[in-house]
Amino acid sequence: MFNQLRPALVLTLGLTAITGLAYPLVITGTAQALMPAEANGSLIRKDGVVIGSALIGQSFASEKYFWPRPSATGPEPYNASASSGSNLGTTSFKLKDRVAADIDRLRAAGIAGEIPADAGTASGSGLDPHISPEFARDQIARVAKARGLSEADVRGIVERATQGRLFGVIGEPRVNVLELNLALDGSRTSASSRR
Repeated sequence: MFNQLRPALVLTLGLTAITGLAYPLVITGTAQALMPAEANGSLIRKDGVVIGSALIGQSFASEKYFWPRPSATGPEPYNASASSGSNLGTTSFKLKDRVAADIDRLRAAGIAGEIPADAGTASGSGLDPHISPEFARDQIARVAKARGLSEADVRGIVERATQGRLFGVIGEPRVNVLELNLALDGSRTSASSRR
């Protein structure tokens, strides 16, 4: 019987050492050497303090900041421990009511014309840190007025924060809301208060 158990134990210990120890250490070491910022969560720091990640959205409600797209996480928006979509389908009255309320809020804030899709819908994870350049442009007048800045100044900050397609063809142009709001706070003429 030991002759049958011995190979099984050796294989179990050997594969555990390879797949459970060696492989993760090699991958972690390679990631830390080649792309340490990404390997550590793409953290964003302000004055040496971590204030968020470029990969996870944050909720901004103040008129002085660009608003993100809605989040479907609960109980708080952009709750990374509760990442998920809402699972509400296109025939859901609850979804239609939530989107209608979001659109009403945007209209009350002065956004006219066609509302971009990301302004009223949550992403699949509920954590998307980006908005479309169209949604960012729709908010320029509100943010400029709240900060006492010219729309041209705020538009320039939005244009500098807009990221293009990867290699010019992959994905869609996007604006990271946290980075955009930090750029606003860092502009020479902006207010220093946050949220």
